[in-house]
Amino acid sequence: MIEAKTIRKAEYPVDDLFINRWSPRAMSGEAISRDELMSLFEAARWAPSSFNNQPWRFLYASRDTPEWNLFFDLLVEFNQSWTKNAAVLVVIVSKKNFDHNGQPSLTHSFDAGAAWASLALQGFKNGLVVHGMQGFDYDKAKTVLNIPDDYQVEAMAAIGKPGRKEDLPDALRERETPSSRKPLAEIVREGKFQK
Repeated sequence: MIEAKTIRKAEYPVDDLFINRWSPRAMSGEAISRDELMSLFEAARWAPSSFNNQPWRFLYASRDTPEWNLFFDLLVEFNQSWTKNAAVLVVIVSKKNFDHNGQPSLTHSFDAGAAWASLALQGFKNGLVVHGMQGFDYDKAKTVLNIPDDYQVEAMAAIGKPGRKEDLPDALRERETPSSRKPLAEIVREGKFQK
């Protein structure tokens, strides 16, 4: 994988992990072990959440299992073109209400995002490709995966061992490089919101 810090530059000091993590699409098609996968979910497990509610849930399918096609068929054609070489597909879901009182949790998506970030960082640290997506059928996922109404489908992710960008569809080869980020001045403001 490309070391992103050769392309990206931080404005202030941060650990290289944050600069070097990116979301490639090239995967080898090789399987990953259950222990390799569970390491990522273990990292997600320790994410912070409001009232320690831990609203995130991860549903997954490994390549060459009966569940694989169920998950793969949720994806739009564009994402199918490269996730076909993933080892695992994951659907990320969050519980909309608190466990302790049944009241709505306004931060369930935010908290699930924290768990996702932990998973993605651990995956990168472990030398895996971890790529999140919104390009899939959310309603179909809710139905075919039997997700209850008090849970919200948040996103999907593909996980695998790094592959060669030459094996990607032509349109994706040029995009297989770490992306830049908006400058801090554009995303951070002291005081009131300004456009």
